[in-house]
Amino acid sequence: DLLGRDSVELDWSAIRTALAGRRVLVTGGGGSIGSELCRQVARLGVRSLAVVDQCEYNLYRIDRELRQEFPELPLEAVLADCGDAAAMHEAFERLLPQVVFHAAAYKHVPLLQDQLRTAFRNNVLGTRTVADAACAANVDSFVLISTDKAVNPTSVMGACKRIAEIYCQNLDARTATRFTTVRFGNVLDSAGSVVPLFRRQIRKGGPVTVTHPEVSRYFMTIPEACQLILQATSIGRGGEIFALDMGEPVKIRDLAEQMIRLAGRKPGGEISIVYTGLRPGEKLFEELFHPLENYRGTRHAKIFQAQHREVPWDLLQGLLARAAQAVEAFDVEELRRCVSTVLPSFRWGEVAQPDNVVSIRRMHSENPQ
Repeated sequence: DLLGRDSVELDWSAIRTALAGRRVLVTGGGGSIGSELCRQVARLGVRSLAVVDQCEYNLYRIDRELRQEFPELPLEAVLADCGDAAAMHEAFERLLPQVVFHAAAYKHVPLLQDQLRTAFRNNVLGTRTVADAACAANVDSFVLISTDKAVNPTSVMGACKRIAEIYCQNLDARTATRFTTVRFGNVLDSAGSVVPLFRRQIRKGGPVTVTHPEVSRYFMTIPEACQLILQATSIGRGGEIFALDMGEPVKIRDLAEQMIRLAGRKPGGEISIVYTGLRPGEKLFEELFHPLENYRGTRHAKIFQAQHREVPWDLLQGLLARAAQAVEAFDVEELRRCVSTVLPSFRWGEVAQPDNVVSIRRMHSENPQ
């Protein structure tokens, strides 16, 4: 009803074959995406499941649910920060996961825009710590959950996720572990997203707040997002970036109007819509791939693949070492310089209106296979 398209169904047979009998670990397993991913993994006959989260309540909640629904599943709940190298290496050495889904991340664009140190520490250095632990433990497959905001990033969140992608892609070329990246659009009804916000505003009688009348986003549902993660495990050979065909982008204004109608109210009459203006770091339109990433189709009609752009390993290692020191010293200016060196096209705090959006429609016309 909200997205104007059918839901995407992927190849469950291939997914089950890739995961059945395997030891699986999910970071950020208490979050909206992570918890649904745990539920779906638990149904696939995995040998064991480890759930890592730094939020005690979220971890308690998903741990309790999984134990009730899947009492025969060997389950481990690990309360830890992914940036804690000692905790990650201990967990990996003890649990010996074969497949890792790295969902732990900070994701709120406006909140992170003025908190570079926190965003970088969690989304970049935390990813590096988990990825290094995976390599040391000889993990077979590592799936990094990323975002369309990592394409031509204009936000701190997007820039940090792009650097995390670059690190994992470089590791793929240097280790036995297969690293695959999955990019999402906005996930419908995830915690802190626009749908629960609109729902609360409508319940209170409005107004519903939208940043700009023309702002649009690619959307996917939580189950679609999790299926894409799982499918990447079955088709990834290492180094790829995958994105789901989410149809055409949806205007947030249209989404708000449709939610008001579905609530039995009249948009603009009973419930008003107020435009608040784009915030620093926000794009008017989102992109799925950079034009230089040579995107193409896969054997799954609803999944597209991009070839990653190279960043010299020695340069990346040196900059991450400098950045880690800047994080420890709370030197935000030095950290900004490190980010700008890795991503020279990144412009801090701009509101972007890109004219080189790689749309789903163009993907189909240019890549019929």
